[in-house]
Amino acid sequence: MIPDASLAALSDTFFSVSIALYSLAVVAFAAQLAFGRRPVRTPELVGAGAAPDRPVAEPEQGRRWGLAALALTALGAGAHAAVLVTRGLATDRLPWGNMYEFATATVLVAVVAYVVLAVRSPGLRHIGLFVLAPVVLSLVLIGLYLYAEAGPLVAALRSSWLAVHVTTAILGFGIFFVSGIASLLYLVRSRYESRVAGGEAANDAGLLSRLPDATALDRVAHRTAVFGFPIWTFAVIAGAIWAESAWGRFWGWDPKETWAFIAWVIYAAYLHARTTAGWRGRPAAWVNVVGLVVMIFNLLYVNMVSTGLHSYGGVN
Repeated sequence: MIPDASLAALSDTFFSVSIALYSLAVVAFAAQLAFGRRPVRTPELVGAGAAPDRPVAEPEQGRRWGLAALALTALGAGAHAAVLVTRGLATDRLPWGNMYEFATATVLVAVVAYVVLAVRSPGLRHIGLFVLAPVVLSLVLIGLYLYAEAGPLVAALRSSWLAVHVTTAILGFGIFFVSGIASLLYLVRSRYESRVAGGEAANDAGLLSRLPDATALDRVAHRTAVFGFPIWTFAVIAGAIWAESAWGRFWGWDPKETWAFIAWVIYAAYLHARTTAGWRGRPAAWVNVVGLVVMIFNLLYVNMVSTGLHSYGGVN
């Protein structure tokens, strides 16, 4: 099928619009941090026995900036989804047949995951700047270095397993993206809280004081990882089944397969570490951050530099 040029161009326009809206959301989230006070600890994220934060209400100006930022993020996600919908209509196929489409879809999942968290727990709006800034950077880099013209799938991807394996891989990666950022913020916030507990002077107007408390960030990182892990597990299993159908073997230690399995092991280790004495807290968070680094490495280096049976997943 010859792609519909007008729909393909519309998809590219939506891509630019989504970056613009997310960029405005970054500005609004920054304004929320500048004009607001640190959020009250979110009740549903507090563990038993945890001490509550000071009951400081969000100033009206900060609250308005937060709501505006969340609205811009939601609008950006709508435009972001339209990128994939219009590209799919233009090519009459699932719109994740190359790295440009896969990466674009993964970032969308991360944004949607954050929006859901922020709606359910308003205190988590304060991490919006640290989620949306990487989102904008990622989309800019995707547009510059991974962009591929709309076209038909390569022969190797013309399988019903594309809808199963690649879709679940996108969902898992996008959720792990949010989990990794939450762990990074937890590491920063927990160090700040340790300094305050140790008697060092703390500036209540500082950026770190406006983040959700370390307990809330750790809970977000853990819960998103728990949600994403079975999805990623299914993606690895589905990939093995597809490999047997396409290449006559379930596993061949192809670079893509190997690093997908390494990522699975790391996230399994993270979830285990969260329940193991001596590994809870910062050590476990570092494991989660390493998992995110491995996921990004698997997407970029393995696809673009190394060679293997998955080389068709690169830029068209």
